[in-house]
Amino acid sequence: MPSYTTARIPGPRLPVPDVILPVLDEVEAIPSVLAGLPAGFTPVVVDNGSVDGSGGLAADLGARVVREPVRGFGAACYAGLVAATDDVVCFMDCDGSFDGRDLPRVAGPVERGDTDLVLGARRAERSAWPMHARVANRWLTGSILRRTGLQLHDLGPMRAARREALLGLGLRDRGSGWPLEMVLAAAAAGWTVDEVDVAYRARTGKSKVTGTVRGTARAVYDMTRVLRWA
Repeated sequence: MPSYTTARIPGPRLPVPDVILPVLDEVEAIPSVLAGLPAGFTPVVVDNGSVDGSGGLAADLGARVVREPVRGFGAACYAGLVAATDDVVCFMDCDGSFDGRDLPRVAGPVERGDTDLVLGARRAERSAWPMHARVANRWLTGSILRRTGLQLHDLGPMRAARREALLGLGLRDRGSGWPLEMVLAAAAAGWTVDEVDVAYRARTGKSKVTGTVRGTARAVYDMTRVLRWA
């Protein structure tokens, strides 16, 4: 397996952002995810209808918990965005597949005003990213290139941007098309979009989307719908 190192940013830091963590039955992963966030990064856990006690556990561990009963990745992300209070917000899956120590590298360029949107390009362990999900991701990044000219390597869910600017994009999708719509809308608005490499490992617990062919097919369907809007 490849090994990863995370760069440390020396010296004083700018105000740290909220980290929006969409959650649907992730009770196994929540303790390690919250413990792995860098000091000062504030977790905003959005419980999207969990039945395993995920929301209660997150609250017990000190996270701010928002309840969003309408199912959908975009619905959870939007609820977290509305509830967030910091100027810069990050998004990260709460299934243990990402390393929270990468967040300063993702948020830093936005905090400094160097760019408008930063995406975490996944550098995956061999077992973490099934081939069907890689193929779907390659197709999506190709579609983005043809439509916007943005040459991205990944449409990953770890990302950072300014909260008010994101709200101003008026994103409509409330399903798996949310990450794609954000990039397309940002490009249409003239935003600068950059990538930084982030670690990606096998998730904790059972996958609901990219780990299954059916889940990936549903995500591609949602994203195809967003491409039709665009």
